[in-house]
Amino acid sequence: MHINRRDIADLKRLPGSHNRWPFQWLALILLVPLLLAGQTSQDKQQPKLSAEVKLVTVYATVRDKHGKIISNLSQNDFSLEEDNRPQKISYFARESDLPLTLGLLVDTSLSQRRVLGSERDASYTFLNHILRQDKDKVFLIHFDREVELLQDLTSSREKLRAALDDIQSPQRENASSGGGGHGHGGGGTLLYDAIYLASDELMKKQQGRKALIVLTDGVDHGSKESLSSAIESAQRANTAVFSILFADDQAYDHGGGYGGYGGGHGGWGGGRSGGQSRRYPQQERPDGKKVLQRISQETGGQFFQVSKKLTVDQIYDEIQESLRNQYSLGYTPDRPNPGVGYHTIRLQVNQKDLLIQAREGYYSEK
Repeated sequence: MHINRRDIADLKRLPGSHNRWPFQWLALILLVPLLLAGQTSQDKQQPKLSAEVKLVTVYATVRDKHGKIISNLSQNDFSLEEDNRPQKISYFARESDLPLTLGLLVDTSLSQRRVLGSERDASYTFLNHILRQDKDKVFLIHFDREVELLQDLTSSREKLRAALDDIQSPQRENASSGGGGHGHGGGGTLLYDAIYLASDELMKKQQGRKALIVLTDGVDHGSKESLSSAIESAQRANTAVFSILFADDQAYDHGGGYGGYGGGHGGWGGGRSGGQSRRYPQQERPDGKKVLQRISQETGGQFFQVSKKLTVDQIYDEIQESLRNQYSLGYTPDRPNPGVGYHTIRLQVNQKDLLIQAREGYYSEK
């Protein structure tokens, strides 16, 4: 009850009051502040709930042994464990229409100079098919001896086409020339830095379904981040990585890629300092296939390798099918405080001869 000066004046003019306030009104006026004070005290004493119930979401794609998508499973067909502890699935849905956030990471190092045109053309066809304007968003990054964001998150096909057109075939440059220009990356290949930055700077801020698509031969050279930290950044951002191995083996016979010039422009994330020409003839070339397989497996993505029987366009069709035919499963960990750090997830299908693609764990923050 709010009493102002006009109310008090009206009380004084009540008939028969003789400028005295009636006892009932006087008692009420004195009682209101006490009630308000009591309510304030009660508010201070009442505990506030600060605990948050964490729902862990897992997106999964299921195929048979021939690679065909299986989309008619029910919740009872799945079982799930966290840290070897069975969990109750509290949410289940077949998802095909949820918004999608995609990041396209294109290797523009010297080792890719002869396959870049095919990658660019296939990428635009894929984005043109999968992108639903006003619903899905895509960003584009190229990486060589630097990591550069060519196009931030957008639903515009025109902007993405322009960004893809801006990717040029790499050319060898003298370290002293200063370089510059999109795709002119010298000999560096900052694969791990690209995944780390895409996950930590862009994907971590997004909600819902998220995936990175990486076109590369899998050979990193010069990253500040390690393979493990790149994978961890994608896991923390709940982002699946789809790897496309597109290797030109002859590129390494001509001094390109992994034996080429050292990095050093800095860029977004940059490479290691220094710009002098360096050779590593004694160093064995890393196995890019194993690297990409590990990245995809541990993040819940999928690995592909371009061959005469499997083109980039066909691979993109499979990725699109996977992203549009997913199961969404949610659970609340049975332990109220599972602890900060990495927790393993084991999602299984109870039917035989079915292959499941899902992330293997998540990081619990403070």
